[in-house]
Amino acid sequence: MPDVRANGVDLRYETVGNPDDPALLLIMGLGAQLIDWPAEFCSALAGRGFHLVMFDNRDAGLSTAFDSDASYLLTDLAADAAGLLKALGIPRAHVVGASMGGMIAQQLTIDHPDLVASLCSIMSTTGDRTVGRATKEAMAALLTPRVGSREDIIAGGMAMSRLIGSPGYPADEQELHRRASAKYDRSFRPAGTQRQYAAILASPDRTAALGSVTVPTLVIHGEDDPLIGVSGGRATAAAVPGASLLVIPGMGHDLPRALWPQVIEAIVTNIDSSR
Repeated sequence: MPDVRANGVDLRYETVGNPDDPALLLIMGLGAQLIDWPAEFCSALAGRGFHLVMFDNRDAGLSTAFDSDASYLLTDLAADAAGLLKALGIPRAHVVGASMGGMIAQQLTIDHPDLVASLCSIMSTTGDRTVGRATKEAMAALLTPRVGSREDIIAGGMAMSRLIGSPGYPADEQELHRRASAKYDRSFRPAGTQRQYAAILASPDRTAALGSVTVPTLVIHGEDDPLIGVSGGRATAAAVPGASLLVIPGMGHDLPRALWPQVIEAIVTNIDSSR
């Protein structure tokens, strides 16, 4: 798991698949790490003929941690992603982002259109505060400080996953514990998550700028997402000319294993339309 210097920060990244295949950049969300992309999901995508690149955003995982008074915007996070592609010698990549990662993917496509071959925004929104709103319960959980022992933090992570997860595809408790434990043991940066959230709030509405996107675009959203309501996905698809929208009943703010074949097929179909 090497690091690369990009846009003035050190980014930890991993790759899966054949480097000779087309590049597919995966961008994770708020406080998330590259390991939040399930390994089997990544292997299945790579098996469809792509070279996957996953990385930790700044202030998360094993990438650069910032000082308490640091501030930045989604444009800076997008510039990190652009710098990563350039540092790896990737002239153009298909881009998939989830949650805040979808926001970053949108911003990357707006700011660096030459680097993006296709765009997929999953369970994300446009930055318009009137759409994609969280339920009161999900917002309260998101804003609750993570404190206590390792066991307390892991239990809190599991509770959050249950709250925002897919009601139609509930996750196994052992799997939830495994994920929460792996995330905590690899890196726990609540202050970094707060700075990332501040970046989301401080960044402008992307709706108008998304009208300039010309690459094939797919928007995937769970019909039952309590953290970023489905209106956020609908607004994203409406903002991008010619975008495809896939709304999945029973899906919340996660990627349930049962939906991987459908999600992967949709991503590949969108990519194929760019060739």
